[in-house]
Amino acid sequence: MSKLEVDTIAPQSGTQVTLGESGDTITIPAGATFDASSGTLTLADGSVTNAKLAGSITNDKLTNSSITINGSSVSLGGSTTIETGTSWQSTIVTGTTLSAVAGNGYWIDTTSNACTVTLPASASVGDTIEFVDYARTWGTNNVTINPNSLNFQGGTGNAVFNVSGQAIRIVYSGSTKGWIPTDENTTINKQTVPIEYLIVGGGGSGGGDGGGGAGGMLSNYGSSTLSLSIGSVYTAVVGAGGAAVGQGVVGNTGANSTLSGDGISTITAFGGGGGGYTTSAGLAGGSGGGGGYSAGASGGGAGTSGQGNDGGIGLNSPNYPGGGGGGAGAAGGNGSGGAGGAGGTGLQNAITGTNTYYAGGGTGTVGASGAGTPGSLGGGGSGGRDFTAPGDGTDGLGGGGGGGGYNTNRSTGGSGIVILRVPTAKYSGTTTGSPTVTTDGTDTIIKFTGNGTYTA
Repeated sequence: MSKLEVDTIAPQSGTQVTLGESGDTITIPAGATFDASSGTLTLADGSVTNAKLAGSITNDKLTNSSITINGSSVSLGGSTTIETGTSWQSTIVTGTTLSAVAGNGYWIDTTSNACTVTLPASASVGDTIEFVDYARTWGTNNVTINPNSLNFQGGTGNAVFNVSGQAIRIVYSGSTKGWIPTDENTTINKQTVPIEYLIVGGGGSGGGDGGGGAGGMLSNYGSSTLSLSIGSVYTAVVGAGGAAVGQGVVGNTGANSTLSGDGISTITAFGGGGGGYTTSAGLAGGSGGGGGYSAGASGGGAGTSGQGNDGGIGLNSPNYPGGGGGGAGAAGGNGSGGAGGAGGTGLQNAITGTNTYYAGGGTGTVGASGAGTPGSLGGGGSGGRDFTAPGDGTDGLGGGGGGGGYNTNRSTGGSGIVILRVPTAKYSGTTTGSPTVTTDGTDTIIKFTGNGTYTA
């Protein structure tokens, strides 16, 4: 083997020096090799020290290069995102609110209170957030996810997680569907819409003497909201008023009105009690029917607590007046010598945008020499006199029918109503049963005067 020892090799002409011929391998000291055919310089392990890498390597020198990190190939010389996993927070969340940050994981303890989590106002595809029920108490105090104007599974409503022991991982998919859970361990995930309601049962019909009781009245308007699950069907049943009876008979009780569906306990407004006759007391109901003229001090039918009031009692002299049916706002009046007991006044409610009386009791009857008594506010029917027919309860208000006079037709109770008030931005427009739909401010009002459904 020949050996050439020189200090410098310089080109005889120009600026290029050729070592060997094509295909030859030139061995470089310190374990490095240079392939002249491809122009590849191979460095032995450890031959490039940190000091020799000080500074930066420009992107153009890294083009088409890659390295492998945790089994994934990462291109160099361009824009690259490296997934580093969830950053679990060391502080346990115990407050009522949390502003979540993409990439974080949170332990949420709802032992003392529910928690509302607000997601970031902006997000990029692939952003991930995780939540875990730290104390297995979400079944008692749930966690509500507020998507903060972005979509959550295609909608903008809040999502509620309410099963103890849940673990949730959500990933942002883009503007169309937004955040999507990719891991919902034993979850019940419901997007909800808040509503207010008014429900009135059918009024009782008047008896031979006593006025019919008003239908029971229930409402959360102005005080709270009820959450309906988006996409679920909710059924409104409107109670009919009590049918008219023949002479000398106790009136009929009105039918119940209800609202039922997914995730809510059925809300029932009871029908009003029928009016009494002679020795027969008025019947119990949402509000109680008025008593017969000789039924005594216990003659007024009982109302239902939180829905209505008791009926009044009759009087066994002169003119034999019957007691008034109870109303949502007051008990029925007692009969007096000159007039039947007044029907109990109903209650005002402005759920439709107009303050309206509902659920008034029917007025009791009075003999021929007494004065006929008007019906009550809230649709209660007027009391009859001898040979003068009583007034019917008003449909759609749940009013009780008036007590019947001698030798006259008897009254019917007024039908009830179910009214829902929902933010217009959340209104689905899907109903059955032909309810009346109106708007008031930023809300839509759905008024059922007959049976029907609303899909939230």
